[in-house]
Amino acid sequence: MGKIVEKVRLTNLVDPTKSAEVDAVVDAGATMLVLPKNVVERLGLPKVDEVRVRYANNSVETKEIFGVVTLQLQGRTGNFDVPAEAEGAQPLIGQIVMERLDLVIEPSTRRVTPNPRSPEMPMVEILTAVARGSRIKA
Repeated sequence: MGKIVEKVRLTNLVDPTKSAEVDAVVDAGATMLVLPKNVVERLGLPKVDEVRVRYANNSVETKEIFGVVTLQLQGRTGNFDVPAEAEGAQPLIGQIVMERLDLVIEPSTRRVTPNPRSPEMPMVEILTAVARGSRIKA
């Protein structure tokens, strides 16, 4: 399909005066939103956790998680924690962001667009056995 790059706006949720626009690679094989350390520092995001990450070459490393960043893409907004990569690394948008914002990749144009089944606002799938209006018996 080729490389898909989208311009995104990032804002510190706690301090909205700190924001940045970056070009991010959209990768359906990736999981999270990933930012380079210099962007994390520019946004003033605090460290909130650590996580082990697995790369495409199967190597595993421990990375710091920072948050919370508000991401705006294609008119949709979501809040995410982000692992930080080395300074200058390419920002990366993974499947969690795409699912949360209900965005899809249009193969013919290699662009990210709102899901045509829910163009007005994101739809989140909640798969449960409890139907609307039914009661759970204890």
